[in-house]
Amino acid sequence: MDKKTREKFDEVRRKLAGKMVLVAFSGGVDSTVLSSVTKEVASKTMLLTISSPTVPQNELDDAKNIAKELGMEVIVKDFDWLSEQQLSDNPVKRCYNCKTLLSKIWVDTAHELGFDMVVEGTTASEVKGYRPGIKALENSEVMSPFLDAGLIKEELREYARERGLSVAEKSSMACLATRFPYGTKIDLDRLKMIDKVENAILDIFNIKCVRARYHGNLVRIEVGADELEKMFDTSKLQRLEKIARHAGFMYVTLDLRGYRTGAMDEVLGLKGN
Repeated sequence: MDKKTREKFDEVRRKLAGKMVLVAFSGGVDSTVLSSVTKEVASKTMLLTISSPTVPQNELDDAKNIAKELGMEVIVKDFDWLSEQQLSDNPVKRCYNCKTLLSKIWVDTAHELGFDMVVEGTTASEVKGYRPGIKALENSEVMSPFLDAGLIKEELREYARERGLSVAEKSSMACLATRFPYGTKIDLDRLKMIDKVENAILDIFNIKCVRARYHGNLVRIEVGADELEKMFDTSKLQRLEKIARHAGFMYVTLDLRGYRTGAMDEVLGLKGN
């Protein structure tokens, strides 16, 4: 780790030193590294993980296992995501609305526990494109110390490698709501359809990063550009097609551009990183 990166992490440590800190924890690279850094300097640290229908079960299980790896206490709170019409109707402001509601859960929990602050792991790599969730965080009491310090994703991965954290090379994950075009109603059955297809791709093709985008009776599959060639196996594709049909889709298509953040924002003329 170079001097500039160490200085950024030191800036984060100064903000958290001696505080009682609640970490919004998903088990991804960002929140895991933030939890580790916080544990180094805070007087007390606790992790808060949100369980909802838009969080795949394997991600929730991962979060619990990584909390054990860190040797930290984790609270899991249920969030009835689908009961919130401002989310399930999937408006363009869905992410803003969601982060606003999540921030309230995080802050209320911190207040109940008597903690000094809530932190979450947004990095400086995530400020490009359409990012309404960041705006929601700015309007809350939640702090984003990595973003404030200018730390980018690769610097967090470097920290994780140096400390032997299992998430160092973990692919980025976004909630399943990001698989749906704006204006398309999100319900439990549709979330299950997407989850089944993504799990099948991870299992059959040994893919690290996948998004199954919902387009009615068609599912559009995105995988990392460096993994596209893994998908060109006729027998495996036939297995996938059967699973997708069983899940409820009539057509299965592979996006030849590969995975990119903000794919569903492209219709707005706004692209991710």
